[in-house]
Amino acid sequence: MARIFITGSSDGLGQRAAKQLIKYGHQVVLHARNEQRAKDAAAGCPGAETVVVGELSTVAETKALASKLNELGIFDCVIHNAGLFRGPFRKTADGVPVLVNVNVLAPYILTSLMHRPKRIVFLSSSMHKADSGDLDDVLWLKRGESAWDETTAYSASKLQNILFAKAFARRWPEINVSVMDPGWVATKMGGSSATGSPEAAVATYTMLAEGTEPDAQKGGRYFEPGQKESTPKAVTEDAKVQDQLLAICADFTGVSPP
Repeated sequence: MARIFITGSSDGLGQRAAKQLIKYGHQVVLHARNEQRAKDAAAGCPGAETVVVGELSTVAETKALASKLNELGIFDCVIHNAGLFRGPFRKTADGVPVLVNVNVLAPYILTSLMHRPKRIVFLSSSMHKADSGDLDDVLWLKRGESAWDETTAYSASKLQNILFAKAFARRWPEINVSVMDPGWVATKMGGSSATGSPEAAVATYTMLAEGTEPDAQKGGRYFEPGQKESTPKAVTEDAKVQDQLLAICADFTGVSPP
């Protein structure tokens, strides 16, 4: 039995994965951004160990969530499932778009500050292939609201999550760090026209949470729905680019990677 924490698990694929993992006998801690969503999460997934409430939209709130989670002890697996797909610029108190904080800075902060688990899973998308890998303005501080493009920002954040997975896998060879693309699935994020299979997505979540993939000791691997290993964009293999992203996040958040 494993103890698993899943961000953004009050609904959508995060909750579907939680339900399946509970069905398989694991202890799952859910996450919601506010009390009402926490109540909904608990009602929808009654077998969960607990629901932790915490925002991911600012640096300070994400640090506070990491502290809450450390009070619960060590997890076997952490899945960075929370993410935003589209929306307006919505500058946070830190001066960056909320999408950037939730999709990029939050998983970086949690990974760096939480007690180190046995397995970490980052979430990506096939849309990462639309991004060049240029890290000149990860936080949109230069481009600002006038240049905001939600699709560009989302694609970049998904490539950056692959960079995180590969960077932390390289730094921490003793644990299994992987990244997955859940596919285009009909959820609140994916929309009703999505054609992907929720079951295939959940199969990959559960495989990585349990660490049952072939050659599980090999870190930094990229998986697609249906437990299929795949190859992400080549730039994600560049260790200098990986370290550049870590440095950008460390400088902005004040959190250095262990």
